[in-house]
Amino acid sequence: MSNSANPAAFTLSAEDQRGNIARLTLAQALAGANAVVVYATAAIIGHTLAPYKSLATLPISIFVVGMAACILPMGALARRQGRRAAFLAGTACGVAVGLLAMWAVLIGSFTLFCAAMFFGGAYAAVVQSFRFAAADGVDAALRPRALSFVMAGGVAAGVVGPQLVSLTMDLWPPHLFAASFLAQAAVAALSAIVLWGVRLPAPSAAEKAGGRPLAEIARQPRFITAVICGAVSYMLMNFLMTAAPLAMALCGLPQQSSNLGLQWHVIAMYAPSFFTGRLISRFGAGRVVAAGLCLIGLSAAVGLTGIAVLNFWATLILLGIGWNFGFIGASAIVLECHRPEEKTRVQSFNDFIVFGTMAVGSFTSGSLLAAFDWATVLWVSFVPLAGAVLALSVAMSRRSSKAATVAAP
Repeated sequence: MSNSANPAAFTLSAEDQRGNIARLTLAQALAGANAVVVYATAAIIGHTLAPYKSLATLPISIFVVGMAACILPMGALARRQGRRAAFLAGTACGVAVGLLAMWAVLIGSFTLFCAAMFFGGAYAAVVQSFRFAAADGVDAALRPRALSFVMAGGVAAGVVGPQLVSLTMDLWPPHLFAASFLAQAAVAALSAIVLWGVRLPAPSAAEKAGGRPLAEIARQPRFITAVICGAVSYMLMNFLMTAAPLAMALCGLPQQSSNLGLQWHVIAMYAPSFFTGRLISRFGAGRVVAAGLCLIGLSAAVGLTGIAVLNFWATLILLGIGWNFGFIGASAIVLECHRPEEKTRVQSFNDFIVFGTMAVGSFTSGSLLAAFDWATVLWVSFVPLAGAVLALSVAMSRRSSKAATVAAP
C-alpha cells in the first residue's frame, strides 16, 4: 500500500534526519535506564511494602497499566500539538515517578509507590513512540533501519540502568533504593533537554483529521498479525522479566546477580537493533518476527532446566534478543499499514493493544509466582506464544499464496 500520494512532502532534510535519530537514540538510552530502575527494584520494594506478598509485583503491573492508559491520550497530544509536546509531557512524568517513588520508600507507603509507578508508565508510553518518530520524514525504504537504530539506544540503558541501581541503592540508609529513584528523576530531566532539539514535521490538517476510519485500517489482515505478534512479544518479555528478579531473590540469589542479569537482558533487548533493520530489509519483517518468537520459546525452555544464576541469565538474554526481533519486526509491519496522515492514530492504537495485553501478562506473572513457582510462570508463557506463531504462520502462508497467484502466467 502506498503511504502517501506525495511522499516528498513528508521528507525531512538529511541533516534533520541525522539529528533526530541521534537525539532520539540518546533519549531512548536515558528513558530505558529509567525503566530498568523500575524493573530492577519495584518487585523487591513491593515485596517489602505490600500488605500481602502476593501483591509484590503489583507496582510493575500498575506501571504497565499506566503505559496502556496513557498511550492514546499521548498519541492525541502528538497528533494535535506535535510529537515534541508529547515527548516533554512524558519526561515530566518521568521526573514525577522518580520523586514520588523516592518519597514512598522514605515513608514506607505501598499506595504512594504504586501511584508513582503509574506516572512511570505514562513516561514509558511516550518513549514507545520514539521508534516511530525516527521514521517520520524518512524515505520508506530506510524506515526500518531508522526505527531499529533508535531502538539500539537501549544498549546504553542496559549498562546505565543497572549500574544506576547498584551505585545508588545503599546511599540513603536505611532506605534501600531511595537514592536510585532520585537519580532516576535527574535522568528523566536530562532526557527532556535532549528531546527539546528534535525537529519533526508539524501536524498537517490531514493528520489532525485522522485519515481513514480506524476500524477500516484495523481490519487489514497484515495489521492484525502485526498487533498479535507485537503484543505477544512484549507481553512475554514483561511477563518473564517482571517475575525474574523476585524469583532470583526467592531462590536465595544475591541482588547483584539479579542486577547483572537484568543488565544483560536489556543489552540483549537492544543490541541486535544495530542490524535488525538490515535483516528486515533483506529477509522481510515476517521472517524476523518468526525468529523472535522462536527465541522467546527457547528462553523459556532454558529457564526450565534449572534455577542457578546462569539459568536465569541465559533465559533473560535469549528473551531480550527474541523480544527485539519480534517487536521491531512487528513495528515495521505496522509502518506498512497506514498513510502519513494516519500515523500517530494508528501507531497509538497499535501500542494501546500491545500494552493493554502486556498489562494482563504483568498481573498474571506476579500471581503465578506467588501461588506456584518460577517454573509455572515459564510453562504458562508457551500458551500465548503458540497463538502468535499460529497467527504469523497463517499470515505468511496467505501472503505466499497471493504472491504465487500474481506471479502465475
